[in-house]
Amino acid sequence: MPDVGDLAAARLAVNPADGTTAATLLVTRPDGTTASPVVTGADGGATWTAPVTYTLAGVWVLDWTVTGTGAGREIQRVAVAPGIVVETGRVYANSTQLANYLGAAPPLDADRLLARASEMLDAEVLLTAVYDTDDDGMPTDPQVAAAFALAACAQVEFWGEVGEDTDTAGPIQGVSIGSAQIQYGAGDNRVSPTTSGARVYRAFAVLPADKFRQGVATGSCGWR
Repeated sequence: MPDVGDLAAARLAVNPADGTTAATLLVTRPDGTTASPVVTGADGGATWTAPVTYTLAGVWVLDWTVTGTGAGREIQRVAVAPGIVVETGRVYANSTQLANYLGAAPPLDADRLLARASEMLDAEVLLTAVYDTDDDGMPTDPQVAAAFALAACAQVEFWGEVGEDTDTAGPIQGVSIGSAQIQYGAGDNRVSPTTSGARVYRAFAVLPADKFRQGVATGSCGWR
């Protein structure tokens, strides 16, 4: 799988082929724009190549048209990875903090996991919480900030044990050790759903009430 910025040779094999065989290529980028790179033939028309620079992440469509002997059309799809991704939004921990928390080298996609964990904290655990923030919504108290970082690291650790599927496929409802089966989804006769680790909540339990507290619903007036 190429990354953004890679220059690769798109390749087409034609069989049968002879001196009458010719090929053209139309490249459609993920944003819908197109290009027609120069195509070079070899092996008596049996092999055709064209340079393609993958400038965008996403799915690229390579549309080959062959005329002459072996005439036809072939569409190839190429998935392009984004390469280095700079996470935006509130991220409560970095990969150094995660490595220190785990006591081991962090996963290679640690930045992405920490960003997703921070999103989960905002959407679920911290939805009604009350604490001081800066203009970007980050906690200003060092003790609270440390707890947020700890919670984000704990969530990544949890995903490392049970899989990130608990957040993408639904909560765990049951595990069968003998057949190594994990059951996702909700149901009236199943166990309570689990999408976050217990250590996530312990990170906030030690915070003093004057620095951090969960909001209490007050009807239409919001939270207090």
